[in-house]
Amino acid sequence: MPLPVRSSAFITCALTGAGDSTGVSDKVPVTPEQIANSALEAAAAGAAVVHVHVRDPETGKGARRPELFREVVERIRDSKVDVVINLTTGMGGDLVLGGAEKPLPPDDIGTDMAGATERLQHVVELRPEICTLDGSTMNFAAGGDYIMVNTPQMVRAMAKGIKELGVRPEVEVFDTGDIVLLNELVKEGLIDDPVMVQLCMGIPYGAPNDILTLQSMINNLPDGAVYSMFSIGRFQLPYAALAPLVGANVRVGLEDNLYLSKGQLATNGELVARAKQLLEAMNIRVMTPPEVRDHLRLVKHA
Repeated sequence: MPLPVRSSAFITCALTGAGDSTGVSDKVPVTPEQIANSALEAAAAGAAVVHVHVRDPETGKGARRPELFREVVERIRDSKVDVVINLTTGMGGDLVLGGAEKPLPPDDIGTDMAGATERLQHVVELRPEICTLDGSTMNFAAGGDYIMVNTPQMVRAMAKGIKELGVRPEVEVFDTGDIVLLNELVKEGLIDDPVMVQLCMGIPYGAPNDILTLQSMINNLPDGAVYSMFSIGRFQLPYAALAPLVGANVRVGLEDNLYLSKGQLATNGELVARAKQLLEAMNIRVMTPPEVRDHLRLVKHA
């Protein structure tokens, strides 16, 4: 069976995430102005899509306040730089239990559970072309009592809301079972073609980033799905080179990896530029924002 090698691929840059990375690298954007400027830098380097989280400007911690998203999005749009905006809806599904012997009540520090309508508030207000839809409940990253919570009922409610807005959901898949739910959503008509998927590999305790697990996940995606993939840390750039060989598009950025090489902290622009260099060295053409809009049948609301 021949490899489904892509002749062209698009690059998504995940700009900042919500993880505790600001203490490691001063290149991680925090304020709305910094995040927007980093998005423009990534676009200039070759990213067709920018994936946007926001952070509390005072603490640097992940946030979901609509006014912070609004400032980032308005700054990008006002710049007139052509880039596809992809807003996260992952915040609001954070549960920290009270410990091994007394899990309830949850710990107030770190727990942030919100309903489907609240988690989509910034998407309703700003109408990006894409927003994420997390498809997983999982023990996220190493240790502690933190659980990323996205129940089937929650995911269905959010999928319905996103569809009604005319926004393309990018379903973030963290493990093999998430694809079962994804296929159910497609069968139920909650996600339209083309189905857009992000394969999130190498996150403890989700899908490991070995090739057999990756290929198994790809084999079970809905027919005709447009999928991207990434792995975290030092595997990010190798995965950028691997992606087109297995039919995938590319995601890089400081949400998932802080380094350009060992000991060398990166900017988002540098990570995108390196990914573009890898793709072009493999004779893979890097797609532009207009091409991505056409490929994904995106609706540009603003």
